[in-house]
Amino acid sequence: MDMGGHVEDCVTIYRVSPLAANKEPMSTEFEFDARADFADPARKQRVTREVFAKLAPTYDRFTPGLSFFRDHAWKRELVATLPPLSRPACLDLACGTGDLCFLLAQRYPQGRILGSDITEAMLELARKRNQFAHVEFQNLDMMETGLPAGSCDLITGGYALRNAPDLDLALKEITRLLKPGGAAAFLDFSNPPQPALRRLNHALLKIWGGAWGLGLYGNPKLFTYITASLNAFPDRVALRRCFATHNLSVTGSRLHMFGMLETIFVQKSA
Repeated sequence: MDMGGHVEDCVTIYRVSPLAANKEPMSTEFEFDARADFADPARKQRVTREVFAKLAPTYDRFTPGLSFFRDHAWKRELVATLPPLSRPACLDLACGTGDLCFLLAQRYPQGRILGSDITEAMLELARKRNQFAHVEFQNLDMMETGLPAGSCDLITGGYALRNAPDLDLALKEITRLLKPGGAAAFLDFSNPPQPALRRLNHALLKIWGGAWGLGLYGNPKLFTYITASLNAFPDRVALRRCFATHNLSVTGSRLHMFGMLETIFVQKSA
C-alpha cells in the first residue's frame, strides 16, 4: 500500500565514522528492497534487525537530531502521563538503548521494568547504560514474547508499533500481556489521514532524514526505512480502529511536530 511519496526501491546501508567526510565505507554493507521487504513480515523483521544493528553505535545521536532534540522530552511526557501505580510490572517494547526503561525506573522505583528488543546490539548498549537494579533487558519478539498472559500493568513503546513486522500480531500480544484495566502508551511517527498532508510529511521526513543519514553514515538514503515503514502503517484514524479490534480503548493522544509524530495512550478493558 503506497500512502504517498516515492520510496527508493533499493537501499544500501553502510557504517562509516560519525563525520563521514573523507572516509571509506566498511565492507559490512547490505541492501534491502524498501517496498518488497516491508510488505512481507518475515523480511521486514530481518531488515529491521539488520538496520538497527547498524544504527546502534550512533542511535542515541541521530534519534534526538531527527526530532529537533525533542525526543527525550516527549518520552518524559509519555511516562509522566502513565497511571500512578506503586509496584507496576512494566514492559517496554523495542526498547533500543533503554531511554523509556530508565524513565520508567525513575517514575516507578518499586516497580519491575523489562526492556525487550530483537536487536542484540541495542540491548548490549542498554545494559551498559543501566544503573537500576529493577531494570533488565531481554531479546524478545514483540509479536510473541513468551511472557505469561496478564503479566503486565503497563506497556510502552518508542517507535515500536511502526516497526512491528505484523501490527495485528503485535497488538494481539500486547492485549494478551496486559492485565485487565492495564495501560499502554506509544510514541511514533504518524500518518495523517489526509493524503496531501501525508505526502508532505513523508517528503519532509525524507529530506531531513537524508541530511542525518549523509552526516552520520555517508548515505542520504539510509533513513528511507522510516518512510517505507510509514507506507505500510495505518493512518491515525485507522490505527484507532486497530486498537479497538484488540480490546484496547484510546484514552488520549498528543501530536508532535505538526502531526509528524504522535503519542497515543490506550487501556485494556477491565
